Amino acid sequence: MMTSLKPTIDVVVLTMNDRPEAFGQAMASLLAQQDVDLRVVIVGNGVEPDYVPVGVHTVTLPVNTGIPQGRNVGADALAGPGCGEFIFFFDNDAILPTPGTLARLVAEARRHPEAAYIQPRIADPDTGVTMRRWVPRLRAGDATRPGTITVMAEGVVLLRRADYEQAGGWPGHFFLFHEGIDLSWRLWDLGRTGWYAPEIVIHHPATDPARHAQYYRLVARNRVWLAYRRLPAPLIPIYLATWTLLSIIRIRSRANLTVWFAGLREGLKGGHGQRRPMTWTTVLRLTRAGRPPII
Repeated sequence: MMTSLKPTIDVVVLTMNDRPEAFGQAMASLLAQQDVDLRVVIVGNGVEPDYVPVGVHTVTLPVNTGIPQGRNVGADALAGPGCGEFIFFFDNDAILPTPGTLARLVAEARRHPEAAYIQPRIADPDTGVTMRRWVPRLRAGDATRPGTITVMAEGVVLLRRADYEQAGGWPGHFFLFHEGIDLSWRLWDLGRTGWYAPEIVIHHPATDPARHAQYYRLVARNRVWLAYRRLPAPLIPIYLATWTLLSIIRIRSRANLTVWFAGLREGLKGGHGQRRPMTWTTVLRLTRAGRPPII
């Protein structure tokens, strides 16, 4: 009688040794997963990891290279012969609430072979609330509605490794913010899609991204970089004008808006890296999926 092999998943976790209790809980929930074969790497982003469970690989980076580049390093560390069919990026303060969570994500990927990535629903462990920014679509009012998606919540996402590698990984120089849009658009430009599976829940504390000192500068700079890297030339000014207007409306603090415009100017000066705009076919596919790449 033939026996089915367990799906293989490479897992990348970043640490800066600043969440000792949450990190231990996150790793315990990860290593408790059943019906999957895991290879796990902890990337110390500017630190030597101070907590490494038995059997887990580590990479120590001498400086903090930012989240997307740290993820790239972790994925590369597990690449090559024997690498997993899937790769799972896992924030070090998230929790997999049941031992079958990853197996369910893989099963969802099997049901949607057109999808390069599967996005679970992220919910605060105390309130059960899914924040709007965690719902990877424009109409985010109902966080429990599944469907095709064009962006991702980067901190907890399952990708097919073959698609991840073909797309070229995360934009490492973004440091933080909007790297998931860049990667999602490149995956869509390969003819792939994404799928949101809200019935699979992963816990993550509901924190404010603006707690990062560089938040307003980086979100503005990276929006510009994203546009110059991935959009056809006629769409660049439309995209940037849309986000400038939305930011002026949403950012109530004059001081924060000043920082945002400084980031916008920084992005316009260059540094976006290789320009590889999506095709107009991809623009049409994204539009039909509910999110034209101008917002």
